[in-house]
Amino acid sequence: MATTAGTDAAHRAAVTRDGDTLVFSGAVSRAAVAALWTDALAKLAGVRRFDLTRATTVDSAGLALLSELSARAGNDIAVAGDPPGLRVLRTVYRLDASLGFAST
Repeated sequence: MATTAGTDAAHRAAVTRDGDTLVFSGAVSRAAVAALWTDALAKLAGVRRFDLTRATTVDSAGLALLSELSARAGNDIAVAGDPPGLRVLRTVYRLDASLGFAST
């Protein structure tokens, strides 16, 4: 399947640090998880918030990444943004607003 450079750029995932926030952009998906993991882990100390407003989608591998990063940051992460896939997957995997496992 052919893609255009614009489509590729729109889906390219990245993570940056802005104060106490990790800012995710592009598709937070299986194809990007390994690179995002390395970048995010190096920037995680002191993070209190994940900004997903620039994320174009989140799949189950992306959610696993975000959940593990949240756990390593202390499970008290505020999450901004609701990219496609996030809400449904959080419900299916019973994750709370901080992406930790919800109490039952």
